[in-house]
Amino acid sequence: MDDELDRTLDAVGPRLKHLRLRRDITLTELGEETGISASTLSRLEAGLRRPTLEQLLPLARAYGVTLDELVDAPPTGDPRINLRPIACSDGSTILPLTRRPGGIQAYKFILPTGDDDREPDLRTHEGYDWAYVLNGTLRLVLGEHNLILKPGEAAEFDTRTPHWFGATSSGPVEFLSLIGKQGERAHVRAAPKAGQSE
Repeated sequence: MDDELDRTLDAVGPRLKHLRLRRDITLTELGEETGISASTLSRLEAGLRRPTLEQLLPLARAYGVTLDELVDAPPTGDPRINLRPIACSDGSTILPLTRRPGGIQAYKFILPTGDDDREPDLRTHEGYDWAYVLNGTLRLVLGEHNLILKPGEAAEFDTRTPHWFGATSSGPVEFLSLIGKQGERAHVRAAPKAGQSE
């Protein structure tokens, strides 16, 4: 039993690092959000320090996951996803829609009314993104392109291309986003016809 507990606790560090990288935030930013020092967070992620309940609670809240998900507790058989919104400092809300680590991750984003004159802060990272607008108008700056997407429209792109999402001055926007590591595209490919190679 002690060996199983040790294995569970040893696996928390890599999981914490994966969750932080998935949110694309630094140790310092996470420290400001959770009240845990960046050096302690670094030691937790590296497995050099065992997490306490007082540390796991704010981390679970910051990542929008349950404690069970954070420590990879055995599944209970309940297939429902526990939607735990993540409130961001810019007024946006992120709802993680998937709970398994790795692979393509699904999110719902709710962005507040934007400023059409705002200069976007373009970012790049490894991966592939697919976005589908549910309500409102989404402004997507993708490299040199400034796109306006309406409900029912979707965009798919390599996230190594500088990009930025935002709402327009017409009101808030809600959109779904499927994000995968490099090469994991969020669409189904048809099987090749007989005699054709992939």
